[in-house]
Amino acid sequence: MEVPLPLQSCRTVSFQRPHCRIKPLFGFLPNGTAQSFGWRMDHMEAKVTFRITAASADFSKRRQRKTSTPRSKDSTPRGFKPRTQVPTSTQKKDRKNGEEKEGPGTSSQKEFRSLNTETADLKIRSDKEETPIINLVAELDEARDDESNDERNVAGLEVSSTRESYFESKISQFEENGQISDVNERVIESKDAEKISKSEEKVTAARGVDVSVHGRVIEREEMYAESSNNQLRENIKKDQPVEEIMILKDGKNSTEGNIGSIQNAAGPVESIKTTHDSYKGSSLVKPEPVDDSYTSISELKRKEDEFLKLKLESEESLRKETIDRIADDNFKKGIKLFYYPELVKPDQNIEIFFNRSFSTLKNEPDVMIMGAFNDWKWKSFSMKLSKSHLKGDWWSCQMYVPKEAYKIDFVFYNGKDVYENNDEQDFCIAVEGGMDVFDFENFLLEDKLREQEELLRYKAEKERQEEEQRRIEAERVASEADRAQATEEAAKTRRMMQELIKSAVASVDNVWYIGPKSRDVEGNGMVRLYYNRSSGPLSHAKDLWIHGGHNNWKDGLSIVSKLIKSEKVGDWWFVDVVVPDGALVLDWVFADGPPHQAVVYDNNNFQDFHAIVPNSIPDELYWVDEEQRIFRRLQTERRLREEAIRAKAEKTARQKTETKERTLKTFLLSQKHIVYTEPLDVRAGSTVTLFYNPANTVLNGKSEVWFRCSFNRWTHRMGPLPPQKMIPAENSSHLKATVKVPLDAYMMDFVFSEREDGGIFDNKNGMDYHIPVLGGVVKEPPMHIVHIAVEMAPIAKVGGLGDVVTSLSRAVQDMNHNVEIILPKYDCMKFSQVKDLQFHKSYFWGGTEIKVWFGKVEGLSVYFLEPQNGLFWVGCIYGRGNDAERFGFFCHAALEFLLQSGSHPDIIHCHDWSSAPVAWLFKEQYMHYGLSKARIVFTIHNLEFGAQLIGKAMTLSDKATTVSPTYSQEVSRNPVIAPHLYKFHGILNGIDPDIWDPYNDKFLPVSYTSENVVEGKGAAKEALQQKLGLKKADLPLVGIITRLTHQKGIHLIKHAIWRTLERNGQVVLLGSAPDPRIQNDFVNLANQLHSSYNDRARLCLTYDEPLSHLIYAGADFILVPSIFEPCGLTQLTAMRYGSIPVVRKTGGLYDTVFDVDHDKERAQAQGLEPNGFNFDGADAGGVDYALNRAISGWYDGREWFNSLCKRVMEQDWSWNRPALDYLELYHAARK
Repeated sequence: MEVPLPLQSCRTVSFQRPHCRIKPLFGFLPNGTAQSFGWRMDHMEAKVTFRITAASADFSKRRQRKTSTPRSKDSTPRGFKPRTQVPTSTQKKDRKNGEEKEGPGTSSQKEFRSLNTETADLKIRSDKEETPIINLVAELDEARDDESNDERNVAGLEVSSTRESYFESKISQFEENGQISDVNERVIESKDAEKISKSEEKVTAARGVDVSVHGRVIEREEMYAESSNNQLRENIKKDQPVEEIMILKDGKNSTEGNIGSIQNAAGPVESIKTTHDSYKGSSLVKPEPVDDSYTSISELKRKEDEFLKLKLESEESLRKETIDRIADDNFKKGIKLFYYPELVKPDQNIEIFFNRSFSTLKNEPDVMIMGAFNDWKWKSFSMKLSKSHLKGDWWSCQMYVPKEAYKIDFVFYNGKDVYENNDEQDFCIAVEGGMDVFDFENFLLEDKLREQEELLRYKAEKERQEEEQRRIEAERVASEADRAQATEEAAKTRRMMQELIKSAVASVDNVWYIGPKSRDVEGNGMVRLYYNRSSGPLSHAKDLWIHGGHNNWKDGLSIVSKLIKSEKVGDWWFVDVVVPDGALVLDWVFADGPPHQAVVYDNNNFQDFHAIVPNSIPDELYWVDEEQRIFRRLQTERRLREEAIRAKAEKTARQKTETKERTLKTFLLSQKHIVYTEPLDVRAGSTVTLFYNPANTVLNGKSEVWFRCSFNRWTHRMGPLPPQKMIPAENSSHLKATVKVPLDAYMMDFVFSEREDGGIFDNKNGMDYHIPVLGGVVKEPPMHIVHIAVEMAPIAKVGGLGDVVTSLSRAVQDMNHNVEIILPKYDCMKFSQVKDLQFHKSYFWGGTEIKVWFGKVEGLSVYFLEPQNGLFWVGCIYGRGNDAERFGFFCHAALEFLLQSGSHPDIIHCHDWSSAPVAWLFKEQYMHYGLSKARIVFTIHNLEFGAQLIGKAMTLSDKATTVSPTYSQEVSRNPVIAPHLYKFHGILNGIDPDIWDPYNDKFLPVSYTSENVVEGKGAAKEALQQKLGLKKADLPLVGIITRLTHQKGIHLIKHAIWRTLERNGQVVLLGSAPDPRIQNDFVNLANQLHSSYNDRARLCLTYDEPLSHLIYAGADFILVPSIFEPCGLTQLTAMRYGSIPVVRKTGGLYDTVFDVDHDKERAQAQGLEPNGFNFDGADAGGVDYALNRAISGWYDGREWFNSLCKRVMEQDWSWNRPALDYLELYHAARK
């Protein structure tokens, strides 16, 4: 019997039927995989499944419909939500004279054409009839009928999405009363049903038979159902079981609708009823009313299928008609391209139509499309177009628009070399409602960040594996070396023992012998040894001791025991000796006391005594075991050494990293009185608040302050951010502004102005404010920096200039910039410290050939210029009468080398008078001939030499520096400096922490850090006292390491020596004088001091590198009383070793040493703590003031003094901070 079943809700309908046979159903997940669903054993349930049609799904086993659903331009591709909702059966359409009139609940013809057919297929299967199927049309498209305004009937079920509570109440009523009282017996009230939207519904039978509507599905809606109690009861009585009712619906996840079980089958059960719509103009016959038989189900099924087929054909016809209309309009206008739907949104399919006849491809047999998304940045594609059904030469293809797209860019071509690119403008389609350009850029950055993180993990794992392989290989090689050494040592020991055994005796008449107790006793046995005291030099000793070992003293002193007077006749003494394991020969001497207390020895006339251990002649197996024992010992010793080296290297690396982090924090805090951020560490992708105090700037007193910001040295893709008016910060004199840091930022750049449109600016004296951004996707692009200098440590060093060139270059290179150095190839250079020195090229300039050599010095790339005219074959760096001519030639040759090599550096950095000519030679001759990219930075190390050359370089350089802020102020009035103060900056020098490192210093007896500074410095002081012959005493020790010149304050040095001795201290001086008169003066002083204070004063009038390290470590104080000091490295090195500096307030000494009694605030302004003692004057009183306080502090507060040593060790005086300042300067020069 056929039963029309109205479907009102995608919810579970359960029948309690103990004899039901429930069979599993497998649906399709969105990714095309199969999923099974659980079933209750006591109920027959209809369950809800959601499915998204995807190209990857496997539909090979499913019965496909050949019909397709027509779509208008507003309909969406299959598998995606439409924008227009489907009208319900209560909606009416009024049409008159070809015009459509819309009222409540109606849709325009445009909307009508965009509707998608939504169907629900309900499949019922009994025991007798295996696959009877009922297709229920969930919603019927409106038919265009000019002659009728009748209300549309729905063949099937009405769907409501807003009646959840109402439906639940009906279910509750049904469970209580067995029926739903307010549902009409035949017709579902249309006011309780709402339109089906978003997609089409598909109903699938339980055994996998798929009845789909154009392959599309609808999303879940609530529906009401009314059933015929009588009819269903009759069916149950006739044992016509309904086994499975399954509805598949679209969604991202499978969900179940559960109405609950209808109670007992014997209880009241509602009959299922339905109504059918008529379709105007079709030949489909309206289904007959339900009768009491079950035989009409097949007929109803056939009619429903016919109805559905006609409906789908109609919908497809509407879609084609819409596309035909659009195509005709575009053809008439001569437009070669259109797409459907006309409003393109992300995450949907579209169809692109291209008129070949309007394009350059009109004579080509094939048409292909090639493109990408988002200005050609995302997911490129290429596909072939097919000839469409449209009139004319229209070709088409379908394309999926990803959710990240905001634009589609493409061209057409013939698959080879003929293109249609829209007159070189390319074609593009805007995608609405998705990401915009900036959202997409951020998406790319986030994606790139993930890639970088994954790459870092991959590289770390790869490096770990490579390191493990290296370790295994190194272990293999070392083990082989250990084995070879063990074999060699065993063979050597064997030969030696054979000689010993031959020469050894059992006794010496009237001197010694081994008593009978030793017979048949081997290793770990006891041997009684007798000795005649009166036979040798111990005849008058009160006590006798044996100091012994075995096997030619292989393990050193291992036998110590006191002899006992024997009862034998004569002066015989004995001792019982435990024979060590493995002993073949016993070795010993006799003495009058134990080790370290004995005075008189009997050592057998310097031959020692030797005796063969009885019954211990070794066999071959013994020597095999001996070799293995030696091998194990060598392996243990080697591994302990390697572990110590590895632990030390790891600690050193950790200390350097921690020091860099502290220095960066100090760098950021050093300008806190003007500007700082919260949080202090600015990270990409975060929001930071910037605080600014205009009181300390040119904007002091301004009524408004505007914050102007950008990123990446003002080059960020977003450009400068809009000016932002700063607001007062809470409980502070600062103003504040908030800014979002993009993911691709590596530097935050900003200035301040008095008005939105500008006015007065605070731009940090032309340098701008910059704060590093951490964790960004983009890293700062490296600069190419070339130093042209005449000194470089350690290969060609005279003074501090050589140290600066090497150390600054290493520090900047460590920050991922490319650094090169050009240096003269002196014949007196230390070539042994140049790695891989090799000939590079030669060129001709200045009337001579110039050979160029390349090598590595301290990890830096160095080019050595060797002119064949012999200017640098003179055995020295300075001191020739033509130094200005020599170095002028070198400067010109260096620029010529850069030009002829095709090099394009960003910065050319020249130093002091010796390479000052680079500045004007570049500007006058090379700037306009191939080196235009470069900027000149010039550094003054000492203004006392070559002032005229320095002045000319100051004029033509882009930026100029000197080696400390205070020295820059001291020389600012000099006529060669004064006109150029706007580009003149003072930047402190630093020291190389790898060269000056007490933890890895090979010249020190004990390695130390700030953690064990007291122990380390104590050991160094003791070693220094011993080396120089000073009294080993706990006294304050003052060290002086300097060149003996008037600049270094030699008269103050002499006074400090005498004052230290007066305070019962010790003093050590290391240095020499280039002036012979000064050298002789100090030689006389040394003789006087060594005569009067031999145990407390030493003057070493030379230069000794190892001794300088020991003085830095062993001294309590380092004295630097310079009359002027541009920077000074001595005080910085002293603090690195935990020695306290005592300095005069001048130049860099004032900038780096903060008096413990007077400079607390000045130190805090630099993010530091006080670290030494200083004085103002250049007389004895000034030295006494600082030196007396220092020595008194040592005597009176040793604990305080030790904490001060620890503090200064933890301060960073390396190139970490100066390198940051120089990079800022380099960027300012380029700007």
